[in-house]
Formats: sequence, structure tokens, C-alpha cells
Amino acid sequence: MTTDVNLRELVLEVLLAVTKDHEYSHVVIRGMLEKYQYLTKQERSFLKRVCEGTLEHMIWIDYVIGQFSSVKVNKMKPVIRCILRSSVYELKFMDAIPASATCNEAVKLAQKRGFRNLKGFVNGVLRSISRNLSGIVLPHREREPVRYLSVKYSMPEWILQMWGESYTMGQMEEFMEAFLTKAPTSVRVNTQKTTKEELMGELMAQGITVRDNAGMKDALYLEDYDFLGGIAAFREGKFYVQDVSSMQVALWAEPKAGDYILDVCAAPGGKSIHMAQMLWEAENGGNAEHGISAFGMVEARDLTEAKVSIIQENIDRCGFANIRAVQADARLLDETRIGKADIVVADLPCSGLGVLGRKADIKYRITSKDCGALCELQREILHTVQQYVKPQGILMYSTCTINTVENEKNVKWFLQEHPEFVLERQKQILPEKGKNDGFFLAKLRRK
Repeated sequence: MTTDVNLRELVLEVLLAVTKDHEYSHVVIRGMLEKYQYLTKQERSFLKRVCEGTLEHMIWIDYVIGQFSSVKVNKMKPVIRCILRSSVYELKFMDAIPASATCNEAVKLAQKRGFRNLKGFVNGVLRSISRNLSGIVLPHREREPVRYLSVKYSMPEWILQMWGESYTMGQMEEFMEAFLTKAPTSVRVNTQKTTKEELMGELMAQGITVRDNAGMKDALYLEDYDFLGGIAAFREGKFYVQDVSSMQVALWAEPKAGDYILDVCAAPGGKSIHMAQMLWEAENGGNAEHGISAFGMVEARDLTEAKVSIIQENIDRCGFANIRAVQADARLLDETRIGKADIVVADLPCSGLGVLGRKADIKYRITSKDCGALCELQREILHTVQQYVKPQGILMYSTCTINTVENEKNVKWFLQEHPEFVLERQKQILPEKGKNDGFFLAKLRRK
């Protein structure tokens, strides 16, 4: 480490913000990296990996600590609990760091944060874990399958019980393994500014590992870069970060030249911008020298000024003129848009259980009751926004979760309530290691 910043103390600050103050991990980590932009690539990588890894494996980590501590994890002081958690992550998953260094740094940090009287406790627990880590025994897979899965994959038991109603144990293990596997960054090429081949060449010339996604004509996977803001092609809007599952929404909707598209919960704007790009390609043959047609339009809406600002920032970066950002509450009927839209995109607030690989703290903050409340919100919005769809128009419903109540059962409810629509296709996409998040989408057409 080349700076005088105590990286483990920064890790502690992030973990306290997430587990004690209930802030969102991706927001806190991004803020920390922006605040300490002068950190080296190695230091940034360490900070990000330990923070994310500790949260991803937290149930397993607590299980391990519980076998060597006389104090239950939930009874510990928050600072001590977070120091132990991140240290156990280091001991298990970061072989390049000597165990003695991890233990010593944890003791120093506890002392620095005012817990001098507990440094012996911290040292004793961590050294015991270090000596016995290879012998940790999980709950029995056959006798306690839910408990086994919960500890091994750090997944709350109630989520496993819910998934168990729809998926086999093998299926659940497969997609939970995907959550815990480092995934490349999935991006979509902005064809108005570059081609896939040109972008690949530009990024590889900067030492970034680029892999083509053969199944998606404008999609790439990126690895081995420091941070997105440091990539000129990103700042110039030549690509947009978007999971391949999310890209399916625009591909299924099949926008045509001249379409009016209304995205009712659009932030941060990926699906809306993808639609705008497809409109541009349809109207101009993908030839930039023809300019941008003013006929087709995407209206990207969201609830708050902050979210609309994010959408606008992404629109400006990507450079499309056939899209506008508008602040509006999707629950409230806009009578000026009734029967006007060729395509309505309803990618609605959801439990987020399909993106746990990127936002691990979701699984600790969401509850079964929350899922029920979200389902009611989704139905309220669907009931409102379906009125904007023209005859023969499309309603695209999507979520980034794996939950039949929010997904298939919502579609079934919608068709019962609105028989003027027919279901053309629907799919629950499960997470695949190194490829995509979990995602659900349904294409409905007004008769």
C-alpha cells in the first residue's frame, strides 16, 4: 500500500454505514472511491473487494465467528463486529495477505477506535479462526438443507424457502454460486458513436480485457480496468453499462421507426437509451451521417428530481436527441398520454433478488412483508400505465427479481384484470455465472 490512508479503516466505515446505518452498499462504496480518488488501482481493488466480499459472505462469516466467540455476533459492538467480519473475509479469501498481518491490523484498528479493552478478544477470536479455518463444518446438507444453503451461500432462510417453492436445490445452488462469483462488467455499444469492433480495439489498446458477447450484437464484457470514469470511451458515451438480461426489454419490444415510447420508471435510463438507439437505427439505417430523425421519441420518466437528473446525465453522455427525461409519478394517471404510446415500458420497483451479485446487502434488508408491499405497488402502477398503450401497442413489464409473486403471479393478475391484453411471451431469466443477472420480463399486447 502506497498511501498513508488506513484502508481497513475505510472498509470499517463502509461496513458500518451499510449494516448499522442501513445505507446502500453500492452507493457507499462508490462514494468512498470517489472521495479517495488518489488511491492506487491496487488499493481501490482491495477496498472494493473486502467491502463487497464481506457483505456477500456475511452469514457464513457470522457462522464461523459464532464457533469461536464467547459473545454472540448480534450482541457485539458494531465496530468490533465489522472488524471481525472483514478480517474473517481476509483470512478465508485473500491468500496473499498473511494471517498474522490480518490479525495484527484488526487489533490495531480496534484499539484506534477506542476499544483497547477488547483488543485481546479480537486477537483471540481471529487467531483461533485462523488456526481452524480449514476445519469449519457446515450444517448437514441432507438433514438441514435450508440451513446448509443459507450458511454456504450467505442467503437468508426465508428467501430460500420462497425460492424452494419454484426451484430445485440444484437450481438454487447454481444461481447462488453465480451471485458469489466475480462477474465482468456488461456494456452495450452506442452505435451512434462507434462500432463494436472500433470500441473493442480502443479499449484493448488501454489494457482493458474485452470479451465479445456473441449472442448480443451490441454487447461486450469488460474486465481489468480501474474505474469507469477513468475510461475515455465511457466519458464520451461510446458505451453504456447494462446487464444483458436488461437489454432483452428493448429487444423484445422491437421499437419501429416513428414509435412513441413511454418508460414510466426509467432511472438510471439504460432501457430508455437502448430504445432511443434502436429508434435511431430504424429511422436512419444506423448511418450517423443522415443525422437524427425527430419522428420517433422516447419519454423517460421517474418519480424524483434526483432520478430524472441521473437519466438526463446519461442521455447527455450518450448523445441521443430522440429521448427526453420527465419527472412524473407512475401511480398517477396522465390523461394527456392515454392511448398514445406504441410501447410502454414498466420496469417497476421490485425486491431486487436477481441482482444480489452486484448489490449483496439487498438480501439482508428486504423482508417477505416488503415483497408483498412491492407487489401491491407494481399492480397499482400497471393498472395506471396500461391506459397509455395504443390498440395493438406493447406493454413491457419487467423486474430484476426472482420472485413468482412479483413476476408470474403479477402477470396472471394483470391478464385477469385487463382481458383486453394478451400475453405474447414471458421469461424468468436466472443468474448465470459470468454472464448475466436474474431478470423477469413479459411482453403484453393490447388487442
